[in-house]
Amino acid sequence: MRQIHFLLLLSFIFVFLTGSGCVQSFEEENQYQIKEMDIASESVKSSFVELNVTTYVEKYRGESKENTSLLLKAYNMDTGLLEMQAESALGPLEKGETRIESQLIEVPREGDYEIRAILFENGTQKSSGRIDVRNLEGLPVDVIGIGIEIPEMDFIVRKVSDGSVVIESDIYLTNEGRDTSSDFRMLVKARELDAGLLADKVWATTGRIRPETTIIRNVNITVPDKYNYAVEVLIWNNDTIVKRGEDYILLVPEKVVEKGTSTETREVDSSKFERTYEEIPVEEEAYEEEATPGFGIVAAALSGLFALAIFRRKQL
Repeated sequence: MRQIHFLLLLSFIFVFLTGSGCVQSFEEENQYQIKEMDIASESVKSSFVELNVTTYVEKYRGESKENTSLLLKAYNMDTGLLEMQAESALGPLEKGETRIESQLIEVPREGDYEIRAILFENGTQKSSGRIDVRNLEGLPVDVIGIGIEIPEMDFIVRKVSDGSVVIESDIYLTNEGRDTSSDFRMLVKARELDAGLLADKVWATTGRIRPETTIIRNVNITVPDKYNYAVEVLIWNNDTIVKRGEDYILLVPEKVVEKGTSTETREVDSSKFERTYEEIPVEEEAYEEEATPGFGIVAAALSGLFALAIFRRKQL
């Protein structure tokens, strides 16, 4: 009789537990998987690339709601060193839910990288995924955002002859980026304002500019006198213009008179602004001049000894 009561009690407990779902609720562990990863370039600068990594996270088992987070790491495939990482909080996921998370990460433009996505639940790793990215240096640099700005230009008249003026253009280049800039080609053009005719153009280079540094590039242009010009500076990256700058040379400026009702043309005598280069003595020449007296003293001493020897020989 006791055995029957005991069996009935066990059956009741089993039916109660399975019917209420307690066994399933307390024993089923949350499980996730990183189904897929996509990667795209958000922006391309001269020295680094901003990548947009999209990760698809699925929760395929478990009912409990636990906080999750996604850690993104970028490793250099040549050195194995960690270049950059980013982390995002996902919060709790429902069973059967797929969460799409996009993260931005910056890596140097030169090199190949392994991008790893690691999913954590309350600090415990639950899943991971990987995607590789190569040949970033082949990506074209964004038209804007190379880091170089043209804040100012100065113009100096160097020579006036036969109706032509040689003007030295001092072009100020500032690197407002975080890394040393590339050496870009630079085209300087002088265009007559009224007719739009091109008077002169010169190619130069920007050189490599350190971050938060301003340098001056000097370019000489030759234009006909007594005209007004727009001086354009175009910075090229391969076959793309990535930066523009403009300033003006007014050799025949106009002055507004009588409260804007008329204008008056003023002629500028360019020869009065002509500046020639000052000749600065070369240091090497100074050293040679100082060395010459030293050599003369030694020669004089040797000559004296030689004369004395000849004098003694004659006496003998």
